[in-house]
Amino acid sequence: MTSRTLKQRRAEATRAALLRAAAEMFGQVGFERATVKEIAERAGLTLGAVYFHFRNKEHLAREIVVSQPLSMTPAQPSEGLQYAVDLTLMWACRMLSDPVLQAGARLVIDQENFVVPEQNSHRQWADVLGQHLRAARARRELLPGVDVEDLARVLVNACTGAQIHSRIESDYQDLPDRVAAIWRCLLPGVATPATAARIECGAGRADGVG
Repeated sequence: MTSRTLKQRRAEATRAALLRAAAEMFGQVGFERATVKEIAERAGLTLGAVYFHFRNKEHLAREIVVSQPLSMTPAQPSEGLQYAVDLTLMWACRMLSDPVLQAGARLVIDQENFVVPEQNSHRQWADVLGQHLRAARARRELLPGVDVEDLARVLVNACTGAQIHSRIESDYQDLPDRVAAIWRCLLPGVATPATAARIECGAGRADGVG
């Protein structure tokens, strides 16, 4: 292994440690109260290490928010509408224990301070879901007249609301069940009968159980 490769791996590990420490701080005290000094201390690193990788606290928060949709990969292979279902269930299940996702959820209300409107989390998630809903339309899984972009936005709105209330009422423990309920209510109105009958939306989809 070359010296350059070792340095690159150390840099990646440092960056990951800083993002996790920042996520834990943002999740616990919020964006405004978290400080770069506290983030560095939590990561066991120096302020210089923080500023080598990130310009400021806003940069750290933006990285946490904008990277989240790209970090989701369903546990089971799927396509089209099933993939969209699996994606939301994976997100809901990981919210129970993933500090980065939990921080992203809390940072939603503050994101105007560090994310431009075109990159906000709602649009990002709607774009990701829209991609797979368009695939579902091409596979003739959706009823005629279903607007894919509207459906993507409705799903993001519903999941965001579920996440907020789940945090208040159960510390996210019932979030997978809430997301599954969203799909059970929506599927009859957006999917063809044959598709709705075969779509699996139990929380077990997120861990490969089905």
